[in-house]
Amino acid sequence: MLDPFGRSVSYLRVSVTDRCDFRCVYCMAEDMTFLPKADLLSLEELDRLCSAFIGMGVRKLRLTGGEPLVRRGIMTLIDNLGRHLKTGALDELTLTTNGSQLEKYAVDLYRAGVRRINVSLDTLDAAKFAELTRWGRLDQVMAGLQAAKAAGLAVKINAVALRGVNDSEFDDLIAWCGREGFDLVLIEVMPMGEIGEAARLDQYLPLSMARASIQRKWTLDETDYRTGGPARYYTVRETGRRLGFITPLTHNFCESCNRVRLTCTGTLYMCLGQNDAADLRAPLRASESNALLEEAIREAISRKPKGHDFVIDRRKAPTAVPRHMSVTGG
Repeated sequence: MLDPFGRSVSYLRVSVTDRCDFRCVYCMAEDMTFLPKADLLSLEELDRLCSAFIGMGVRKLRLTGGEPLVRRGIMTLIDNLGRHLKTGALDELTLTTNGSQLEKYAVDLYRAGVRRINVSLDTLDAAKFAELTRWGRLDQVMAGLQAAKAAGLAVKINAVALRGVNDSEFDDLIAWCGREGFDLVLIEVMPMGEIGEAARLDQYLPLSMARASIQRKWTLDETDYRTGGPARYYTVRETGRRLGFITPLTHNFCESCNRVRLTCTGTLYMCLGQNDAADLRAPLRASESNALLEEAIREAISRKPKGHDFVIDRRKAPTAVPRHMSVTGG
């Protein structure tokens, strides 16, 4: 599948639920209104949609949320999608999680064919973690990470860089990831969803500043390592682990975008930072054949934009996407 700018779309991110057992301050409002369960695609429908994309050239599939592992029966979907790994139609099946359910599911994920996961973790301070996630417990996540290691899953830690919150912890996170054998990716906060724009501006930390601070202690060697996502990676010479930066605001990475995002209601977003979307639920349910569905997918890819319009600037109103990150998937 080629978009209008000649980019091959080979990576699908699927939000299997908008629900989460955390309420992270940069991701959700404290008093969230979630989708009625009746609006969600069934696990069988999600399987059919994902399989259609794989048949059209998607090689990497990431399950996200909300928190994907809180969806009832989620392992049935993951087990079923694993068949595409066995046939060679899919190169990788992975997921992004907050880690709260990993102690329960790590072994099952590995058995299904998952070999690496991303875990969102912004701080190693238990009190600060509880404040950031509103509901989360750091010890629960740490137990999940150990279960993931024991199961054989490679772990990448995703940390959102938050000014005045965790910007003093980057050195600790790098050292801890080095000891644990994890890679680390730092992410600029993105203007998605209504959490109060004053708060958003206060949270925003350009990663150019973070990298300059990190390089005072650590040696960052450039690398051409890529996972299919937007992160630009370095190797931390002192630990041997990778450190990535995702910079949607200070350095737009759209020129190489190979991704589209599917929500749990069957809405396809061709860009995380744009509102244009395509309804795939209607053609999915209109026929047992995939002909209408594939036609709708091709039409949607033909509208994939060149890039997003994220802006955070105190001099003017932020250009933000009204939906929360948990709707589209991280």
